Amino acid sequence: GSCRHRCCPGRNNACWAPGARRARCYCDSYCQRTGDCCQDYPTSCRRAAVGCAVGPWGPWSGCSSPCGVGSRARSRQVTVPPRHGGDPCPELKQRRGCLGQHPTCGTAQ
Repeated sequence: GSCRHRCCPGRNNACWAPGARRARCYCDSYCQRTGDCCQDYPTSCRRAAVGCAVGPWGPWSGCSSPCGVGSRARSRQVTVPPRHGGDPCPELKQRRGCLGQHPTCGTAQ
């Protein structure tokens, strides 16, 4: 089978071509893990692979709870999306616990 300009990122079962003995061969980047790539996949698709690139982490948000246990979050943006089976993006969001200690916490009635 031949990919013939049909290279799909990720796992895409619709991205296939007829292979030997009526079997399907695949042109998605996941075929490298499953071992069912079309014969020309490495030359047709991998040479144009572009891995994901991300920007720096943004600042942590304020605590979600002004008094007591809450969480903070931060995120970063994708600057270059992965293409043609390139490396996937790393984590884009993070959370961590926090303890809200607003000055009015001890004065609630």
